[in-house]
Amino acid sequence: MEYSTLKFGISENIAEIVINRPEALNALNLAVYKDLNAVLDVIEANADLRAVIITGEGKAFVAGADIDQMSDMGPDQAKVFSKTGHDTFNRISNLKVPVIGAINGFALGGGCELAMACDIRIGSNYAKFGQPEVNLGLIPGFNGTQRLSRIVGLPNALYLLTTADMIDVNDALRMGLVQKVCDAAELMDEARKMASKIASKGKLAVEKVKEVTLKGFFMNFDDAAAMEVNEFGNLFGKPESKEGMTAFLEKRKPEW
Repeated sequence: MEYSTLKFGISENIAEIVINRPEALNALNLAVYKDLNAVLDVIEANADLRAVIITGEGKAFVAGADIDQMSDMGPDQAKVFSKTGHDTFNRISNLKVPVIGAINGFALGGGCELAMACDIRIGSNYAKFGQPEVNLGLIPGFNGTQRLSRIVGLPNALYLLTTADMIDVNDALRMGLVQKVCDAAELMDEARKMASKIASKGKLAVEKVKEVTLKGFFMNFDDAAAMEVNEFGNLFGKPESKEGMTAFLEKRKPEW
C-alpha cells in the first residue's frame, strides 16, 4: 500500500516507519495521522512482529506540528487535532512490541512528543529536542506535558516547557530523554541492531515485560508488585519459558 506521508515496510519481523515530508521537515498534519493510523492497523494485525522503528526522512525526525494547518483552526478544531495526536501516539505507546525511536535530527514540539511515545530512543549526534509551544502562545497538544515529566522528571520538564529551550543530544542523554547516542551515519544500523536483539528474545516475555512495566508505572507499588508476581508465574505455563530455561541448562540458544 502507498502512503502519501510515510514510508513503511516490514523485514524479518521488524517494522520501519519513516515520516516522509522532508520539504516540511516532516511536520505533523492530519494526513500524517491518517497514514500513521493505517500503518498501525497493519502492525497491530501482525502477530509475528517483534519490534518497530520510527524515524524521519532528511534532516528532521519531526520538526513539530504543521503550523500552516493549525493557524486557521478555532478552539473546537484544535481540540480535535489534539485528540487525534493523543489517540495516535497512545496507539504507538500501547503496541505490544517495543518501539524504538531513531532520532535523526530535529525532534521539536509534536516531534518530541512522537519520540516520547516510543519506548526507547536512540539519538544521532545531530538530534535536537525541544517543546517550543509557548513561543506560539500555546502548550503541547500531543501529551507532551504529561510524558515529558514522567521521562525526565518534573524540574527538567518544566525547564524545557517554560523556556522553550532546544537541547542537543548530549543534554537529552543526561536527562534520560534518549538512551543511546551514535553518529548519524550509524543511526539506522544501531536501531536495527537493537531491534534484532529484542527480536532474538522470547516474544511473549518481551511483550509481557513491556505491558507489566508500563501498567505498573501508573499503579501504586504494592498493586504493581502483585501484578508482577502473577504474570511471572503465568509465564511458567507457557512453552516459551520451558524452552528458554531448558536451553540455558543445555548451554544452547533457545529455539523460539
